[in-house]
Amino acid sequence: MDALKLTETREGAVRFEVAARPRARQSRAVGVRGGALAVTLAAPPVDGAANATLVAALASWLAIPKRDVVLVRGESSRLKLVEIRGLAAGDVRARLAAASRAT
Repeated sequence: MDALKLTETREGAVRFEVAARPRARQSRAVGVRGGALAVTLAAPPVDGAANATLVAALASWLAIPKRDVVLVRGESSRLKLVEIRGLAAGDVRARLAAASRAT
């Protein structure tokens, strides 16, 4: 996860891009591509199902409530900008690295 590009906002939140691939067998973090977290999602991109799955997966991997994971941009795109509230950049990086090794 060292190549994952994380940005801290003035409010203390952490933002990063996610390259999502819907309709996979399971939701998991598969690595980093072009500075973005690459994930597969077990939901189709219909009626926001893939976005909801992404938020739930990130919350689970980071061990934070879903309300602290915000989809900032890219609701209808595979490349999304996500904001994480309540964690420092180092914690986000470490927890995502652990999640990608576990899956």
